[in-house]
Formats: sequence, C-alpha cells, structure tokens
Amino acid sequence: MTRWCRLTSDPAPPDLPEELPPLVNAPADLRAAELRTHHLSRLDLRGRVAHGLQLIDVRLEDVDLTEAQMRGAGLRDVEVLRGSWANADADSGRMRRVELRDVGLTGATLANCLLEDVTFTGCRLDLANVRFGQLVRVRFDGCMMSEVDFQDASLQSVAFTDCDLTGARLAAATFAESAIRRCRLAGLVNPEALRGVRMTVADAMAAVDAVAAAAGIELEHDGG
Repeated sequence: MTRWCRLTSDPAPPDLPEELPPLVNAPADLRAAELRTHHLSRLDLRGRVAHGLQLIDVRLEDVDLTEAQMRGAGLRDVEVLRGSWANADADSGRMRRVELRDVGLTGATLANCLLEDVTFTGCRLDLANVRFGQLVRVRFDGCMMSEVDFQDASLQSVAFTDCDLTGARLAAATFAESAIRRCRLAGLVNPEALRGVRMTVADAMAAVDAVAAAAGIELEHDGG
C-alpha cells in the first residue's frame, strides 16, 4: 500500500466557501458568462450554448447539461453532484480543483482539456472523448469508462480504481506516475501505451489477452 500511494499524488479538493447562495435562474446568455460563489440546483440547461462559461466557487447539484455547447469553459473550485453532461461539448476546457460525483458524461467531449486536481467518483464516461487532453493529478473511482478515448492524451499522476475500461482507446497516450487497480481491461486498444503504469498482479493478468493480441501473440491456455 505504501508504494501504491507514492506513485500518484491525490488531487487537491475544491476550496469552496462554507455558504453558497442559491442561483435560482441561470443567465439567458451563458456565452462567456461568469458564475461565482453560487449553488446551482436542478437547473435544466440542456442544449444551451455556453462557450467560454466560467464557474468559480460553485456547486452544481442535479443540473442537466445534456448536449450543452461548452467549448473553452473553465471550472475552478467546483463540485458537481449527479446531473448529466451526456454528449456535452467541453472541448478545450479547463478544470482545476473539481470533484464530480455520480455524473453522467456518456459521449461527452473533453478533448484538448486541461484537467488538474480533478476527481471523478461513480461517473459514467463511456464513449467520452478525452483526446489530446492533459490530465494532472486526476482520479477515477468506480467509473464506467467503456470505450473512452484517450488518444494522444498525457496522463500524469492519474489513478484508476474499480473502473470499467473495457475497449478503452489508448493510441499514443502517455502515462507517468500513474496506477490502475481492480479495473476491467478487456478489449483495450493500443494497450502498449500502458508502459510504466503501476498495476496489481490481478489487473496485469486481466490485461494479458489484450496485450498479447496487440503484439500478435497467440496464447495457449492450460488444458486448451
């Protein structure tokens, strides 16, 4: 356990004020808007255009951002509780000290994003696009991540624990000081990108078939 902890640095949590006044109605125009020191609850922002939106010292609770257009959005010291970001486009965004819990991000675009000190807990990121992203001190705990796309992403001090990474795409991704523990790894695409990642023996054994297939090795199982 000690060696495991040394491999990755835990993300810094959001630094939120003790009291956050509720925001009853979101601005009509969210493009380049700045929302600071608010609690957003049960807002329906589906499909809204919010390019360049800035959220600072904010808690989002059960907010629906399905298919929202959020390119270049910035989140700093933010908590996101439940809600949906399914198919939202947050290309080229920035997240710093952000925690997301039980959020649905199926098919979301986080390509070209900088994620620094971010935690995803119990989230759905299946089919999410994280291509060319830069992830620093990021944790994925208990997340559904089947067919997530990390092509050309840079992952530093990133930990995956109890996640389903079935069919995840890792072409040209790079990992440093990162770890995988108790994850499903069947069908990984370009598993050779995991070079240098710390894994448990059980996880390494689970990844053998994917690694062998990528290398063109035909495995013979005992009794086969």
